[in-house]
Amino acid sequence: MSAPARPPGAAPGDGGDTAEDRGVAPDHGGTTAFGGGTAPPGAERCRLPMAYVLPLRWTDDAGLAELTGYLRRLNDLVDVTVVDGSPPEVFDRHARAWRGLVRHLRPDPALRGVNGKVTGVLTGVGAARHEHVVIADDDVRYDEAGLRVVHRLLDRVDLVRPQNYFDPLPWHAWWDTGRTLLNRALGADYPGTLAVRRSTFLAMGGYDPDVLFENLELIRTVRAYGGTEAAPAWLHVRRLPPDTTHFLGQRVRQAYDDLAQPARLVTSLAVLPALAAAVANRRPGLLLGAAATTVALAEAGRRRGGGTAVFPPATALAAPLWVLERGVCGWLAVGRRLLLGGVRYAGGRVRRAAHFERTLRRHLR
Repeated sequence: MSAPARPPGAAPGDGGDTAEDRGVAPDHGGTTAFGGGTAPPGAERCRLPMAYVLPLRWTDDAGLAELTGYLRRLNDLVDVTVVDGSPPEVFDRHARAWRGLVRHLRPDPALRGVNGKVTGVLTGVGAARHEHVVIADDDVRYDEAGLRVVHRLLDRVDLVRPQNYFDPLPWHAWWDTGRTLLNRALGADYPGTLAVRRSTFLAMGGYDPDVLFENLELIRTVRAYGGTEAAPAWLHVRRLPPDTTHFLGQRVRQAYDDLAQPARLVTSLAVLPALAAAVANRRPGLLLGAAATTVALAEAGRRRGGGTAVFPPATALAAPLWVLERGVCGWLAVGRRLLLGGVRYAGGRVRRAAHFERTLRRHLR
């Protein structure tokens, strides 16, 4: 299988160049969706030749009015497709609310997979009318500037990986931001949105719908195919926080994602033994030093790529708490893999977090 054509100078995994290198002004403002975002200098406000795919599965419509308002603003700029796997009565309410506003589809019944989000993405990208496609969860809120930057980046690369931030910031969003900052310090976070070239996506055959960590699976599949990636730390895209119940229900499931990242898994599994050893040996200084180092690392992630505009200073203090949580949930995740054969997700059970890139490369070849 041949790799997609790339512009001269682009390399697999590319994304370390600056905004100025790409001819795109960095967006450090982190504005809310269409609430004051500005387009790059010289850009006219016009509809972009770009598709926006939103895979959706709701059991209630508590956020319908807010989402409809976002889709209405979004539709002024891009071609929007909502792939809706909600129950029939909920789907019908959505159809009435969005008639004439967006393209509203059911997932392709020919597609099978335990991860309904992936089957929604496969349906939406297949139906997209443009080469540049944004894929976003229902809690992601792009502004105009962010969409225009993604559109420009897709002229150079096959996949764009923005960086999410929570707004508003209740306690559990503050807590989870500790994870985001550590990921930014060590490379890039895994957001609730990616953007792809449709031709590359279709040529590589999409990605596996039988994994839990679907964004990592898509990123690795693009890389394995020979595609290029940009993950600019300065491209901040707003995300709405989940409610507290949903947040608490995600803790072990998100820790299960580390089974696809052995180095992270080993690190998380080492947290509790290290904590126990420090307590048993009465070495509080070790604990304070580890906490301070973790906060410093998170602060480096907060300052990277103009992140101080969207991540408040106190968010770095959440990093040690998140590390401790992951240390507990990592063991629970391993237990569910060994004893139950996987983790529960959307009414089913998923065994595999994501494929390793070398496995995908062999499969694609």
